[in-house]
Amino acid sequence: MHLQGIDTVVLEQRSREYVLGRIRAGVLEHGFADLMRTAQCGDRMDAEGEIHDGFFIAYNGTKRRVDLKKYSGGSSVVVYGQTELTRDLYEARVKLNGVVIHNAEDVKPHDITSKAPYLTYRKGDDIHRVDCEFIIGADGFHGVSRKSIPDDVLNEFERTYPFGWLGVLSRTKPVSPELIYARHERGFALCSLRSQVLSRYYIQVPLTDSVEDWSDEDFWTELKHRLPNDVADQLITGPSIEKSIAPLRSFVAEPMRYGNMFLAGDSAHIVPPTGARGLNSAASDIFYLYHAMMDYYKKGDEKGLEEYSGKALARVWKAQRFSWWMTMMLHRFPDQITYDGRLQDTELEYLFSSETALGSLAENYVGLPF
Repeated sequence: MHLQGIDTVVLEQRSREYVLGRIRAGVLEHGFADLMRTAQCGDRMDAEGEIHDGFFIAYNGTKRRVDLKKYSGGSSVVVYGQTELTRDLYEARVKLNGVVIHNAEDVKPHDITSKAPYLTYRKGDDIHRVDCEFIIGADGFHGVSRKSIPDDVLNEFERTYPFGWLGVLSRTKPVSPELIYARHERGFALCSLRSQVLSRYYIQVPLTDSVEDWSDEDFWTELKHRLPNDVADQLITGPSIEKSIAPLRSFVAEPMRYGNMFLAGDSAHIVPPTGARGLNSAASDIFYLYHAMMDYYKKGDEKGLEEYSGKALARVWKAQRFSWWMTMMLHRFPDQITYDGRLQDTELEYLFSSETALGSLAENYVGLPF
């Protein structure tokens, strides 16, 4: 928007150091990668990002490859850490003299349904005000934006899962050049990477577990149990440089517009990380919102703004479906019976016996069209 001459102000509750210290997923749909290029922020992503044309699903002691490029019509994904992506956006913002106000606390939207909404925030002991035409609530699940929509307008849909992902970041060579999603009777596992010298691994754990329950040695031992023998034998272990547990949740809020406030990203929807849709769903929101704003400012056309919520939610629910499907197929549930396990095996066998099924998986994984 700044490149198009539209002034914006970003309010951030945390410090820049805190934001850049968070470790997040980094599988970017091809559409998201194009969006970064459009924003003139994609040079380092293109230079350092890992282009992945496929990934593996491991089950019953073997691993099978999903050829994304073949089954999606030529598309791939880019593995590029969200921290690095955020760093690129910060640097671009600085070059354009864009305003980012850090440590902005007690943010409150006011007069949302009027033509002159505004925000107030506290910094130290002082209260500040930002007048604007539009508010974009990209403030996450716990933010104030969604909570500012009246209860009789807002509809929320949620499913929580009875497990989480214990993730470890290590300065080790990845065990595989492409991601490995592993289904095992002991629980799900994922082998991922941030670069050729930085690996990210996950295992499914009960919600009752804490990080303190898992030493590095225990983590590596359990991960090896859940991988095919040939993969486990090649796994290079090392000290963790970050370790955390993320609970899994599916959540959608409707509508994504109230007055002149628009929700985007985690403030409106959350998916389990199994299908790598979370960050990408946020990007699709921004794609729709950016083009709607441009039509409004350049042409005086409000149609895109009026249709934003419907368009964004249509794609959000497809991402929800895909993430739910991947989660149900690859995880072991606490109350799972032998029948459920056989169905998961059958689902996987069908997947790799059908080019149509592989095409559907690949199409969703590389990103549905905006």
